[in-house]
Amino acid sequence: MGFNQQEFLEGLAANLSTYGLRVLGALTVLIIGRIVAGMVRSWVNKALTRSKLESTLIPFISGSVYYGLLAFVVLAVLRLFGIETTSFIAVLGAAGFAVGLAMQGTLSNFAAGVMLMVFRPFKVGDRVEAGGAGGTVMEIGVFLTTLRSPDKVRILVPNSKINGQVIKNFTANDPGEKT
Repeated sequence: MGFNQQEFLEGLAANLSTYGLRVLGALTVLIIGRIVAGMVRSWVNKALTRSKLESTLIPFISGSVYYGLLAFVVLAVLRLFGIETTSFIAVLGAAGFAVGLAMQGTLSNFAAGVMLMVFRPFKVGDRVEAGGAGGTVMEIGVFLTTLRSPDKVRILVPNSKINGQVIKNFTANDPGEKT
């Protein structure tokens, strides 16, 4: 029972013809998928910039679109190799649900930050009372709003505290404006 070179070469040729095309197809799908995801991210970025959406949200939204498309591409590649993806998707869904529950407070701050940036009840430089704190708005972030109190204290207020409460904006109306 020795090594049979002819059988080895025939087996190698059969495996290369079977799996080589799958690997080539998978690489092609990965490359094209990444290019298309990048083009879509660029398009979304430009569209959001033209729509004058808050500049801090644009990279987050376009990046989410990009990575969502890449996840779809990876699942398509796994399907090409005959790997069943339904259980993988179910595990990802369950993991996403668990992470969502664990990050409930953070996601609440994020959602409130998006609402503040979209509806703009105040802008940087306004003097406000919001979320139990008062001062001049220094920054409106996705998770926190930074205020500077009259005595120069930096106050970080979670956006969820601001969004669900009364907001007093002392500089929103120009004193000379007729109502």
